Amino acid sequence: MKMIMAVIRPEKVQPVKDALKKIGINGMTITSVRGRGQQSGLKFTNRVGTIIVDEIEKTKLEIIIDDKDEEKVIDAIKKAAVTGHMGDGRIFVIPIERSIRIRDE
Repeated sequence: MKMIMAVIRPEKVQPVKDALKKIGINGMTITSVRGRGQQSGLKFTNRVGTIIVDEIEKTKLEIIIDDKDEEKVIDAIKKAAVTGHMGDGRIFVIPIERSIRIRDE
C-alpha cells in the first residue's frame, strides 16, 4: 500500500477529486494547510508600500491506494492540478506498512 500526499492549489481540489473519481478512487482526507515552497511567498506593492505574504494557502490530499494504482493516481492528480505556474504543488509517495479499519476491530 502507498499513501499519496498531494499539496495543491485550493481552486484545483474539485478538478482533482473529479479526476480521481473517474479512475475509481473515492476515499481521501482533505486538509487546508499553509506553507511556502520555491516561490517563497508573494510580494504585493501598492501606494502604502510592499506587503510580503510568505505563507500561501494550499490544500493537502492524503489518499491510501494499492501499489498497482500508484502511477494512474499520480497522473490523474498532475493533469487535474497543473496550471503551468510556480506554486502548482507537490506529490509525495509514502509506503504504508499497515492499515487497520477501526470498524472491523
